[in-house]
Amino acid sequence: MRVAVLANLKRNAPRSPDDPPDAWVELDSDQTVEGIAAALEAWGHTTAIFEGNLDLPEALRRFRPDICFNICEGYWGDSREAHVPAMLEMMRIPYTGSRVLALALSLDKAMTKRVWIAEGLPTPPFQVFRRPDEPLHPRLTFPLFVKPNREGSGMGISAHSVVTNEAELREQVAYILRTYRQEALVEAFIDGPELTVGLLGNVEGDAAGLRPPRGWATEAGLDIGGVHVFPPMLVDLSPCPPDQRGLYTSYVKSEMPLGPRYLCPAPLDPASLREAQRLAFEAFRAIGACDLSRVDMRIDAATGQIYLLEINTLPGLNPEVSDMVLNARADGMAYDLLIHRILEAACRRYGLALEPAAAPAFRPLG
Repeated sequence: MRVAVLANLKRNAPRSPDDPPDAWVELDSDQTVEGIAAALEAWGHTTAIFEGNLDLPEALRRFRPDICFNICEGYWGDSREAHVPAMLEMMRIPYTGSRVLALALSLDKAMTKRVWIAEGLPTPPFQVFRRPDEPLHPRLTFPLFVKPNREGSGMGISAHSVVTNEAELREQVAYILRTYRQEALVEAFIDGPELTVGLLGNVEGDAAGLRPPRGWATEAGLDIGGVHVFPPMLVDLSPCPPDQRGLYTSYVKSEMPLGPRYLCPAPLDPASLREAQRLAFEAFRAIGACDLSRVDMRIDAATGQIYLLEINTLPGLNPEVSDMVLNARADGMAYDLLIHRILEAACRRYGLALEPAAAPAFRPLG
């Protein structure tokens, strides 16, 4: 197939003097897009890499792709991750990953949580602040966690994100509003282990009737209703600098991505592993995600309850450091195979036939 790899690269970011200190960390590196292209070419596909900007429509008309492998994060707006997919739908070009609605929804953490609550899924109680002086809802008690409502890659998350009193809350909310120019999401802080679970594929059949049977969970990845759920991965942040306060901050994610210890399968009891995988599947299904996603969650150390934090419908795919890639590798899936499985999932969804190809000689990493 002719596959256009679409991305927004860090080196092309439209930087300005008033950018936040961690601006554009969610954009991709050349290593990532070149890794995706090389993986696809190893399976016999023809690829070309394009920047997801206003020149993209004309560039795609010249290249004439059969499908696009999309990892564009976008630049501006409250639905920026949906901009390129909307453009592709107007041009009637197939693409990998979630569709416009799911991408717009998942970027807005509060809206995602509202959908999950409607579906009966556990997520920490929260409040959206548009002004620093808004009254705190009585259901929220300290400690609380403050972050931008529409950012990824840990943007806006620092050692100051956990607030323990009214003064700290007001100061951090004001900082988020001023620096990131968007609402601040304030939620109950779940003090306990951080998990992330990758998913690959698409929900098949009647989504309302899809429930995993008892005893389906194992320590390896498994299939639920057409979706492959990777083993839950625990992100152990204890090796990171103490000034990060045990949080998965933007500094840890961007400056020392291999600083944490990634334990996969997570060292949990079978029931907790089973519940984490079930919740990841239900979170994915609830927002109508497609092809791939990664769900972040935390376990309350006191009660053992697992809470959904957010879903990343455009998870990082760097061949060496991205959580989704590490998660897949722990499940025995080499990088080249992961990339091709994403392409295969999208092709099945569009009814596109892939010509049989010999499996490439995988390039093991780590």
